[in-house]
Amino acid sequence: MDVEKSRDGRLTESGIEVKPLYGPPDLEGFDYSRKLGDPGEYPYTRGPYPSMYRGRPWTMRQYAGFGTAGETNRRFKYLTENGQTGLSVAFDLPTQMGRDSDHELSLGEVGKVGVAIDSLLDMRELFDGIPLADVSTSMTINATASTLLLLYSLVAEEQGAGAEDVTGTTQNDVLKEYLARGTYIYPPGPSMRITTDMFAYCAKELPRWNTISISGYHIREAGSTAVQELAFTLSNAIAYVEAATSAGLEVDEFAPRLSFFFNAHNDLFQEIAKYRAARRMWARIMRDRFGATDERSLKLRFHTQTAGSSLTAQQAENNIVRTTVQAMSAVLGGTQSLHTNAFDEALALPTERSARIALRTQQILAHEGGLTDTADPLAGSYFIESLTDAVEEEAWAYIGQIDDLGGSVAAIEERFMQHEIEEAAFRYQREIEREERLVVGVNRYEGGGEDDPDMELHTVDESIRDRQADRLAELKESRDSAAVEGALARLKAAAEGDENMLYPMREALSELATLGEVSDTLRGVFGQYRP
Repeated sequence: MDVEKSRDGRLTESGIEVKPLYGPPDLEGFDYSRKLGDPGEYPYTRGPYPSMYRGRPWTMRQYAGFGTAGETNRRFKYLTENGQTGLSVAFDLPTQMGRDSDHELSLGEVGKVGVAIDSLLDMRELFDGIPLADVSTSMTINATASTLLLLYSLVAEEQGAGAEDVTGTTQNDVLKEYLARGTYIYPPGPSMRITTDMFAYCAKELPRWNTISISGYHIREAGSTAVQELAFTLSNAIAYVEAATSAGLEVDEFAPRLSFFFNAHNDLFQEIAKYRAARRMWARIMRDRFGATDERSLKLRFHTQTAGSSLTAQQAENNIVRTTVQAMSAVLGGTQSLHTNAFDEALALPTERSARIALRTQQILAHEGGLTDTADPLAGSYFIESLTDAVEEEAWAYIGQIDDLGGSVAAIEERFMQHEIEEAAFRYQREIEREERLVVGVNRYEGGGEDDPDMELHTVDESIRDRQADRLAELKESRDSAAVEGALARLKAAAEGDENMLYPMREALSELATLGEVSDTLRGVFGQYRP
């Protein structure tokens, strides 16, 4: 069957039929209390909070990071001066992979797709002049999430912030790295142990920190459908909760600090249905599967980023419109924070101008579009409620298959989810090439003038690796080497035993051990994962 059309209507890329018209028969027997409830009430389909955006808009958290800590610090200050309400840090690939900037495998990658962080010195510079007691920070980091969180908390402590003042989120979702993104270091078992150690550490030491942002975003960027994004994300979340409870943590001890990260793609109404179905499904998973009783454990809270994979290098200014549609889906779907992509990101990292336009897109939606006037304005729509039910039904079917395989870790090891994503990505690309799915400026409406050849693009200084290497050499010369070696030895012993690894890791970092040294210590115990 043609993906774009069925006999009566269109099929979404998830294979859900969209009829030409919806009416009362489509919601016959609809139970408001079971399917919806008021905003802030179980099953939270209409949002986790009663007032939603009427109290204040979502957090505008623009993702930024490149070059050195000092360069990114200046971009953070530029964005906050222009009205950004939360920070979001992009780290370069060596930092994500647990390699210092002077490592041979870091060549050509230092500071390119995010900021280079090698030690506490870099983290101090990254947040210089930014009071961490007053700002919420999201960090897109996974395999080295524990290291970056500890560096962040050490800087906050140096600034005088108390544990209760430190707020934000570490992505810390390593399972999706194995199936969609690839920035893993250790095998799944040890990686899950580090994650649960971080849950326990934050429950005791950083009670307001969101310990994980379980991410569908990268699953979607790898080519999944909306239904696959939802199902695989929730299956991974189930695996994290199971790992934490197996490690002896009480579900209501850590579950209130779990958060999620979803993609906002082009199909406006399917995306809205996906977010609403996600909240309803999570509430039931936590209540019925895990016996959670704290209502905060039942509330799915999520960050959204518009779809990088939807951006086109052709007629790049069209991406402003795509991003606006995607941002509207996130807002109408009840997101808690949002990043809007810059229009030039298919070509380079954002310039200050394109980053400002992306932020202004959110501000126009919040202050001019009327989207914040009422909570869940689309509730009761024949189409939206039918589509939400359809997305949920398809997602439950996938979760059932994954459960039958033994859960997410087993399904990843058997490449079930990877195969499903690859097949979906192949179908989508084939539809574009056959012009069964239209992309404006790419396979239709290509004419009308050439792209601006003088468009400003951001570049990263190629000397950054040498500067970071010099800084590392100076650090190693001036620090107390014996104290570093002793702390790393205690970290190794914790990894070999069953002690929470974050405590000796924090000690090592405070003594100016580098991110690479910490990661190498754990590599020596756990090894490296090879698919």
